[in-house]
Amino acid sequence: MAQGLQHVGKQRGSYGCLLHCSPESAVGGPLALVRTGDRITVDVPARRIHLEVSNSELATRRAAWIPPPARYERGYGWLFGRHILQANEGCDFDFLETGFGSAVPEPDIS
Repeated sequence: MAQGLQHVGKQRGSYGCLLHCSPESAVGGPLALVRTGDRITVDVPARRIHLEVSNSELATRRAAWIPPPARYERGYGWLFGRHILQANEGCDFDFLETGFGSAVPEPDIS
């Protein structure tokens, strides 16, 4: 895959399955381009997945990809869908990032 998956996780006690990958297919990650019958190579020690499809075919699929409609119009589901980061970015809300403004020190607890 030209873009590649940025994060592949395996949980203790799981066998032969990928538990989470990012970026997710719902946001247009590479898994959104996989079709039935595609060949996929998984290299666990290298933590990589490779979709055995040509770059030109991936470009065609990406151009035809349509994002799924939002499931929620308000409330926590809407907030989560709009603001949660991908697994490789920490699965936190984007508005909790600390890459802007001055750092807030930990409170003095004595």
